[in-house]
Amino acid sequence: MEKLLYPLKLKAVHRSTIWGGRRLIDEYFKVCDLENLAESWELSCRKDAMNVIENGEYAGKELSWYFDKLTKDFPLLVKLIDANDRLSIQVHPDDAYARVNENQYGKTEMWYIVDAKPGAKLVFGLKGYDKDAFAEAAKTGDTEKFMNFVDVNKGDCFFIPAGCVHAIGEGILIAEVQQSSDVTYRVFDYNRRDKQGNLRELHVAKALDVIKDYTVEEMEAIRFEKSNAPEKLVDCRYFSVEKRDVNGTLALEVKDSFTHVLCLDGEGEIDGYNVKKGDSYLLPADENGASKTYTVSGNVSLLCSKSYE
Repeated sequence: MEKLLYPLKLKAVHRSTIWGGRRLIDEYFKVCDLENLAESWELSCRKDAMNVIENGEYAGKELSWYFDKLTKDFPLLVKLIDANDRLSIQVHPDDAYARVNENQYGKTEMWYIVDAKPGAKLVFGLKGYDKDAFAEAAKTGDTEKFMNFVDVNKGDCFFIPAGCVHAIGEGILIAEVQQSSDVTYRVFDYNRRDKQGNLRELHVAKALDVIKDYTVEEMEAIRFEKSNAPEKLVDCRYFSVEKRDVNGTLALEVKDSFTHVLCLDGEGEIDGYNVKKGDSYLLPADENGASKTYTVSGNVSLLCSKSYE
């Protein structure tokens, strides 16, 4: 069945964790009954975390219904993340390792810093990495000496290819665009315990299998594998991400399958549908291969993502 083409407003999937905060509830209009809102999954077609369409002809239908041909391997996942406390030091596998060991995609991702408290830091790669020394340090929880800590500010962007060790620090609000995978290998988690009082699980052996000590040049080559055009935040083999600031009107052309739009700030309309800070829309392209142009109006900041898979 050929489906109607209009901006599909998506109902996010909410996740609470020990490190989550309240900013997505208090400032981004996310309605939930959770103790905290660590992650708001703005675009997800995973069976365990499925977006529902909220507007128009298809209101109430799951996103998998709209993308019936892509349900099994929907390629993209977009999140808002509120790190009220620091996250674990972690790494993700690439496709080859993940398919064999986890029956999932690997996970390459990018972070756009929506906001950060003064002095906020995150872990972005390693320094002085030696596998044997790192493995020994992991036994004693002394891995931080290998971490490359960087200062972060609102508007920064970080590209995290599979194999890059990373961690979001305390007081950072992030928009994350990633492959549709939920595979994370924790290297160290500050000896934190879950709600049952158990130490949170680590995955050091698998992490050591997949860690890659990238140079800056290697990561940039992966980040802009498709294009390094000025408007691109990332244009890698898996996805492309742009930030578009609209003050007036913008004709947004959508090619191939879809573009996902996350509103970071402001208020306006997309083809007559209201959009405000925290809203998430999927803009489908023509099923027959023709592009579709949507009109954005108002004063809004948008993170626009599309998949190449």
